[in-house]
Amino acid sequence: MEIVPETVEAAVCAPRTVLFDFDGVLFRGDSFSVFMRERFRDSLLRRLLLLPALPWMLVTWPISWRIPVRTAVHVGLLGLSERRYTQAATAFASALVRRPSQFFRDGLSTLRRHQAEGDRVIVVTGCEQTVAKAILAQLGLEELEVLASEFKPGLLGMRVKFHNVGRRKLVKLKAAGVTEWQLAYSDSLQDIPMLKPAAEAVLVNGTPKVCKRLERALGRSVTRVDWF
Repeated sequence: MEIVPETVEAAVCAPRTVLFDFDGVLFRGDSFSVFMRERFRDSLLRRLLLLPALPWMLVTWPISWRIPVRTAVHVGLLGLSERRYTQAATAFASALVRRPSQFFRDGLSTLRRHQAEGDRVIVVTGCEQTVAKAILAQLGLEELEVLASEFKPGLLGMRVKFHNVGRRKLVKLKAAGVTEWQLAYSDSLQDIPMLKPAAEAVLVNGTPKVCKRLERALGRSVTRVDWF
C-alpha cells in the first residue's frame, strides 16, 4: 500500500516517548542514599537505633545487599507518618537544589529540550517517588511524569512497597500504559530491560567497558554521551 505524503509527515512529526533514569543521568550519585545519609547524620538517636540491626545487616549482606539496605531505610524512617515523610522529603529537596554540583546540567538541558520539542518525557527511577518528585519540582519540573519506587505507611513508619529497579521498571511502565518508547537514557547496566525496547539507547557517562557489555546485551550499538 502506498503511503501518502501526509502520513509520512505525521509520522515524522509525531511526538516521541523518551525515558530518563534519574540517578547518574540527571543527579550525580544516588539521591535517596543522600537523603538517608543526611537523616542519620542529623540524628544521634537514629544512629543508635541502627546499632542493634548491624549484626542482621552483616549476616544478610552476602545473601542480598537489598536486605540490609532496606533494614537501614526502615530504621531511618522509623516513626514517620506519610505527612511527616513528605515534609522531610520536601525540605531535603529544597536544600539539595542549592547545590548545583549535584546535578548534570547537560542532562537537565537535554530533558528540557525534549519537552520543548513536544516529546513525552518520563523519568523512570529507583528513587522513591516522593523524594524524586520533590527534587524535580524544586528544579521547575513539577509537571514531569515520574515512575518511581513507592513507600507505604506502616505501624512503625514508612515502609518499602515497590522498588522500581531492573525489570520492575517495565512493570511500572506497563501499568502506566507505556508500551513503547523511542529513546531511553541511563548510566547503568541494571537498566538493560528498559534500554532494550528503545529504538535508541543512550549510555550516559559510561566507560568503554560498560558500553561494550551493554552493546553485547542489547545486540546492537548504543549512543554514548558525556554529561557534566
